[in-house]
Amino acid sequence: MNALSPLKLVPETDALVAREYPQVIKYMGSKAKIIDFVVEGINRARTNGPICDLFAGACSLSGAVGHLAPIVTNDIQAYSRVIAHTYLHPLSKRALAISPDEIVARASAEVLKRSGYTKDSSKYESSLSLTEFNQLEIASRQLLAENFNDSYHLFLKNYSGTWWSSLQCAWIDALRQTIDAMLQQGEIDKGDHAIYLTAVMHAMAYCGQGTGHYAQYRDAKTLSSMNDIRIYRQKSIASYFERKLRSLVKWNLGNVSPNHTHTYSSEDYTNCLKQIPPSTVYADPPYAFVHYSRFYHAIETFTLYDYPNLQIKGGEVVKGRYREDRHQSPFSIRSQVEHAFSALFDGVADSESNLVLSYSNTALLDLNSLVDLAFESFDSRYKIEALTMDHQHMTMGRRADRTRNVEEAILLVRRH
Repeated sequence: MNALSPLKLVPETDALVAREYPQVIKYMGSKAKIIDFVVEGINRARTNGPICDLFAGACSLSGAVGHLAPIVTNDIQAYSRVIAHTYLHPLSKRALAISPDEIVARASAEVLKRSGYTKDSSKYESSLSLTEFNQLEIASRQLLAENFNDSYHLFLKNYSGTWWSSLQCAWIDALRQTIDAMLQQGEIDKGDHAIYLTAVMHAMAYCGQGTGHYAQYRDAKTLSSMNDIRIYRQKSIASYFERKLRSLVKWNLGNVSPNHTHTYSSEDYTNCLKQIPPSTVYADPPYAFVHYSRFYHAIETFTLYDYPNLQIKGGEVVKGRYREDRHQSPFSIRSQVEHAFSALFDGVADSESNLVLSYSNTALLDLNSLVDLAFESFDSRYKIEALTMDHQHMTMGRRADRTRNVEEAILLVRRH
């Protein structure tokens, strides 16, 4: 064990209460619907140290309690670090002096410079036949083979005619260029920049043709699918961005406290655990056998804006247009999942923290197996318990008194 300051449980009178907060993207596995249950588990294990949200994702925990306690928000995906600022970073006075419509106006000038690439995007009319519609889609996708000279063409080059039209892609690029320029010119700070990028990610999610993730875009194979895709093609990235940013600014002013020092990181979970002080670690690792990087690679690419190599299969870019370097979580790989949980438990124990682990029955390991692994990592100074959604509270032994087949549970590991 590290020679760190001892943990003390926070009195029940100081229990956290989740607030309402704005959600910014469509996100699978979000804890927003059961956030009260999650916060209840945290209250049972909470210490006088910070709360470490180890797999923050869309940052529901920061949204719910970021005004009440210092948060270490971490996720291997860079977009999560950006989103966290929405709930934790007080907008600067400089940012508050700039209206969202002014940002849109600046970006509009950049979109005009790209008009040669987007001239067909205004033709998504209701009178189009299925054949005409697909001809328009194919014309947009021809930009995927285009050579661009300017430095902000990532979405025009990578995504035209896929989840977004060429015009929508031009707006995504132009907004990124405008927001970056504002940071470089000192008009906003890095936290403001992150909040603005989050508003763009929101617009991407709600204007993109699909369910909010980016595993594969849809093709117009029928009149019904054509009509549905056209609805999204006609949506305005600028309008969604401006409207969301206005609401985020308003919420930020009334809900983000400057009284806590928060930490933002994009580390592998094992590295994050090596760096934290004694904390209350909340862990919600990915439990599905599919990887989040497959579903959210587009917003990761928007966040990094790094012109990545795309995955090739059979000599062609795969339809999902995934990043070649996308993260593969060991929690989603059957041969690696036991080691991943052992590393998680060992990291919590080494940092002398308490653990609140969200468990779902979609996991590659059952709850009993998780408990067995926990007993291997935590010594007699720790007590292992579970709380289920129906509020059945269990003291977990190595063999007896287990509840099986629970859909959602919280595993509590806390020092006596």
